Amino acid sequence: MSAKWLLFLRSFLFAILTHLAAFSTPIHKAPALNGTNVDRLALLAIKSMIKGDPQGLLTSWNHSSTNFCQWQGVTCSLQHQRVTHLNLASGGLMGTLSPSVGNLSFLRVIQLFNNSFSSEIPPEIGRLFRLRQLRLVYNSFTGNIPATIMNCSNLQVLKLGNNNLVGKIPNEIGHLFRLQELWLYKNSFTGNIPAAIMNCSNLQVLDLGLNNLVGKIPDGIGSLSMLSYLSLYDNILQGGIPNEIRRLFRLQTLDLYNNSFTGNIPATIMNCSDLQVLDLGHNNLVGKIPDGIGSLSNLHFLDLGSNNLVGNILSIPPTVHWLVLRDNNFGGKLPSLTNGSALIILDLSNNYFVGSLHNLVSSNGVKKTKYLSLGYNKLSGVIPECWEKWSSLVLLWLSDNYLSEVQVLDLADNNLSGNIPRCFNNFSVLSSMETNLEVELSFYLEDRTFLVGDELVMKGQEATYRSFLGLVMLLDLSSNKFSGQIPSELTTLHKLKSLNLSRNQLTGEIPNKIGDMKSLESLDLSVNNLSGELPMSLSELNFLGTFNVSYNNLTGRVPTGTQIQSFNEASFFGNKLCGAPLTNDCVHADKPDTTSDQKEDGGSHKVDWGLIISIALGFITGFWVIVVSLMLNRSRRITYFRLLRKLIKV
Repeated sequence: MSAKWLLFLRSFLFAILTHLAAFSTPIHKAPALNGTNVDRLALLAIKSMIKGDPQGLLTSWNHSSTNFCQWQGVTCSLQHQRVTHLNLASGGLMGTLSPSVGNLSFLRVIQLFNNSFSSEIPPEIGRLFRLRQLRLVYNSFTGNIPATIMNCSNLQVLKLGNNNLVGKIPNEIGHLFRLQELWLYKNSFTGNIPAAIMNCSNLQVLDLGLNNLVGKIPDGIGSLSMLSYLSLYDNILQGGIPNEIRRLFRLQTLDLYNNSFTGNIPATIMNCSDLQVLDLGHNNLVGKIPDGIGSLSNLHFLDLGSNNLVGNILSIPPTVHWLVLRDNNFGGKLPSLTNGSALIILDLSNNYFVGSLHNLVSSNGVKKTKYLSLGYNKLSGVIPECWEKWSSLVLLWLSDNYLSEVQVLDLADNNLSGNIPRCFNNFSVLSSMETNLEVELSFYLEDRTFLVGDELVMKGQEATYRSFLGLVMLLDLSSNKFSGQIPSELTTLHKLKSLNLSRNQLTGEIPNKIGDMKSLESLDLSVNNLSGELPMSLSELNFLGTFNVSYNNLTGRVPTGTQIQSFNEASFFGNKLCGAPLTNDCVHADKPDTTSDQKEDGGSHKVDWGLIISIALGFITGFWVIVVSLMLNRSRRITYFRLLRKLIKV
């Protein structure tokens, strides 16, 4: 039996070895085990799921070409000829990202930003343990951040901003200890900021802006000592600004705009000596601006607008380019600008500043200022005439200048008095002397573009203008105490679209040439003391959408025109006007006004003795001049009688 079993065992082992030998050679030669073929097939699978390629980036990606390392957007390692970089950025590609991307095991950089990829980020990316950069910003990826991405332990840059990602930011992101940049802005993430992110001690950039995050800034934020860029703007975060921020010595940008932060601005923020951008606008902060903020010598963007801050503003740091303090409770006199000021944008509107404009207007550091907003304060006094110093100004709220590019002049709702300045003809854009109207109304700073905007009253409605503010041509002097006549120079502003002089103490007549302002879409002269008749040239304003001259002392007929007759009676109330669209007809237009005729002609029922006496004197004088000349001159007398005989014979 033992011999038989031994023979059977030998036969069985031989059969096993035969089968192994038969299959060993094909398995060894299978393409699946060839790394380069794996990469080639993975790239073709990625191409197969891209449905749109308007720039033809993937034209070279085809089955006939075996050297995939020369395909556009593909970079391989020299030693192994394996794909290390995949760069298809800004190609307009449309489709989904194939799970086969996880087979590119040597991949270190993926750049697919600025395309139209949709659907979810494939979890197979978590197999790329060599991956260092994943840049998928400006696409339409949906779903959650795949949890498997935390297996990419060498990841240094993770950019998923400007997509449609949802859910919570995973806590496991704190395991990416080599992470230097985390960009998750402009998605729909919810929940709290994970405290685990504070474990990423190499983090230099943290941008979670434009999401729906709640809660507080996590404790331990000060441990991110390498952080230079912290942006949490446009979320629903609350609580105080942590004092730990003082430990972020390398911080250059702190953007907490449009949240619900409360409390004071921590004075320790002055320890961040490299700070260039400080944006705390649109929160619920209280108290004063910390002393020493001017010591931040690198600061050039400061937005503290729309809070509940108080105090006086004595000076403006000379390094600041952009200063927004609007919608607070600041008071006192306006600050001045020092020589060498780099200020481009200054917005102090909707506060409680008092006194004259002269302190600011007479400053020497205003040559670079392009945007000035001082509306809705308690300013008073006379507006200075034509300021030559503000030569760069483009948008102007509450000022008058000797400028060439002013498009918006808004002095509404103050206590300004005196006459309206007469230098409007110097506004060459408004007067159409300047043909280049493409004024740049945005401000670029640290990878973000800030649009200049404000709330303006156009066509009787208040609206916020941002991207279209460059198209606005507005002059608003309403709700002040201006007196005197409307300057005739105003009518030279042929490109002006909106003119509002309502609620002042203006007198005299409306300028006859107001019809020259043919671009006007809105004209409001109501609640003044204007007199006389409405100029006939008003009928030439064919673009008027809003018109109001109510509550003045105007008289006479309403001019006939396509636009004027389209307004209702409310636009003319409080005057002594007549004619369409008013219900009271102009009587003197249909029946002769005998009273006025009598005044002009001296009365039709009275003898005009002056006329009779003049005729008699003329006759007597002429008669005696002829008779005397005939009596004294014999030759003339003979000639006269000869002529008389000839006439009788005829």
